[in-house]
Amino acid sequence: MTKKITLLVASVMLSFSAVFAGGVLTNTNQSARFIRLVALDATTTVDGAYYNPAGLAKLGRDGFHFSFSNQSAFQKRIITTTYAPFAMNGGNATKQFIGEASAPIVPSLQAAYKKGKWVLSGSLAVTGGGGKATFNDGLASFEGMMSVTPAIIAKGFAEQNNLPIGNDIFKGVGYSLDQYMSGSSYIYGAQIGGTYAINDMFSVYAGFRLNIVNNKYEGYLRDLKIKVATQGLEGKGYPDGVHVMNPGEALNKAAADALANGDEATANSLGLLGLATTEDGARLNSKQSGWGVSPILGFNFNYKKLNIGIKYEFKTNLNVENKTKIDNTGMFKHGVNVAHDIPALLTIGASYEVLPKLTLNAGYHRFFDTDSDVESSSNTLKINKNRYITGTDEYLFGAEYKINDIFLVSAGGQMTRYDLEDKFQSDLSFSLNSYSIGFGGAAKVAKNVLINVGYFWTEYSDQTINKANYLDNANFPIPGKTVYSRKNKVFAAGVEFSF
Repeated sequence: MTKKITLLVASVMLSFSAVFAGGVLTNTNQSARFIRLVALDATTTVDGAYYNPAGLAKLGRDGFHFSFSNQSAFQKRIITTTYAPFAMNGGNATKQFIGEASAPIVPSLQAAYKKGKWVLSGSLAVTGGGGKATFNDGLASFEGMMSVTPAIIAKGFAEQNNLPIGNDIFKGVGYSLDQYMSGSSYIYGAQIGGTYAINDMFSVYAGFRLNIVNNKYEGYLRDLKIKVATQGLEGKGYPDGVHVMNPGEALNKAAADALANGDEATANSLGLLGLATTEDGARLNSKQSGWGVSPILGFNFNYKKLNIGIKYEFKTNLNVENKTKIDNTGMFKHGVNVAHDIPALLTIGASYEVLPKLTLNAGYHRFFDTDSDVESSSNTLKINKNRYITGTDEYLFGAEYKINDIFLVSAGGQMTRYDLEDKFQSDLSFSLNSYSIGFGGAAKVAKNVLINVGYFWTEYSDQTINKANYLDNANFPIPGKTVYSRKNKVFAAGVEFSF
């Protein structure tokens, strides 16, 4: 069971993926204009500093250009697990675990200075993660591990007293557990680069982004108790009936016996369960930090009413270091460095002015996930999660209509498809195929000032994973089913101005 426990805890440390649009570790919604229009990969406005930096050569005038936005994102992650041992508490084998992720203030800034054929641009944004997720009732996978503790104790009692397994003399019938998990993940991106207009049709860009990772994780498993039903054990201090007991002493003794027999794996597993029976419990308080650089190249083509933008972000080789205050599980050593690569990204976009007042946009994103490494933070078992994902594809479209010289409206959509195996998914870190819709508008409140507002929501496709052995434990090969689902919404407002 040690490997299973390590995998469960490791999933927490890989967990708090982006709450925004984009790939597993990348946020692509970096402006209020994206929220209301969605497809910006061929934009030639100042937010092209992030989306299409080569297109900045088409900025309307020389001088300074700025775009500032704030987004408020809210996400609910719902895990519905069916596992027979859950039925001991309340008689229902299906339980729902809900995680709330919120990021009420996520600012971003794009800026450019144009002089003739040259443009110097930059962007400051939360390019990955962007929020805090909290599971107040813990995780299904951890509870599943604790829910078999009554069976472990009953099995041990039967073996010690030469009784058949599954007898009614000493039978596990319930459990209780206090668990909590919370984490936050932010990747701050600072981008700078230069654009050069070769002629009226072609322009190119070269730059880089500095990525700074700041993750934090807290959680505990404590006060594990079990209920046992006994018959005929008055002589051992158990009147007939149901009793609540702390299994810590029995678990620790079993761990010591396993260690004496050279079974270190079982000893560690039972020791962790024993630790969860104490008031302080098994606790984790750890931070991660690190940085890496993403080289970026861009190309833009413009012909009359058609504009095409291409951008390629190279893979970011990035390691994060564990800065652990508390980890009495012994699995996350302070100072351990693990891979946290940001995958390469190719974006292609097109924009076409169908009518003087109507512009249509389309885009495509490809994240090369499988070529990057994202490991767990366990010093005993490092897991490269990205070996279970081939890549991510996104398809975007949008339309913008100018009502008059002051107001315009827009709407767009995005379809995200992940090519991944079931093993990629875990209770806190799961990626689901989705459809997103954004809409909003803008108002030109002054000659060089534009206000943007938008709303963006995502519909996710639930994924069901069935396992013949939920805990991957040969002693308790009990099947289990998990249904992963999400709900997501983003509000945004921003201002663009130039001088």
